[in-house]
Amino acid sequence: MELRIEARDLPGRDCPPGPGFPGYRNVHVGVQRKDRPGELLEPRPGDAASASWTLDCVLTFGPAGADLRGRYIQGRPGGRFIYLSWGTVDDGGTFTMFRRAKLMLDAVDPELLRAADRGATLVGQLGLTDGRGQPRCAAVRPPVIDWSAI
Repeated sequence: MELRIEARDLPGRDCPPGPGFPGYRNVHVGVQRKDRPGELLEPRPGDAASASWTLDCVLTFGPAGADLRGRYIQGRPGGRFIYLSWGTVDDGGTFTMFRRAKLMLDAVDPELLRAADRGATLVGQLGLTDGRGQPRCAAVRPPVIDWSAI
């Protein structure tokens, strides 16, 4: 099954300091691979007009209900999520993470999962700038992210 994350409203490549936030330069965001925090899927610059990532995953049903698994799906059954990792990229191209957004998959309607498993694409759409103008972080659930099957 295919899962796509579509992001808009990125915070910028340079994020100035603010309360509880030291500020960062040359900011990028990417999807973190399971058990490999240093490996990101298609990092995008923080000043991009939009960003999207497509993930292959497998849907199964068990005692905890619907369960998604894949190379970029983190967590245990019933508590799966996708990490969007924010970091800086230095002159040598090294990514250094400073925060993450946790896209909670337990918030996806099981009917949308079934539709995606029958050939639709599960799509999560969200803005990546929080209310303070900084990179979105912490647990992300609707209404911050809108899940659909297309």
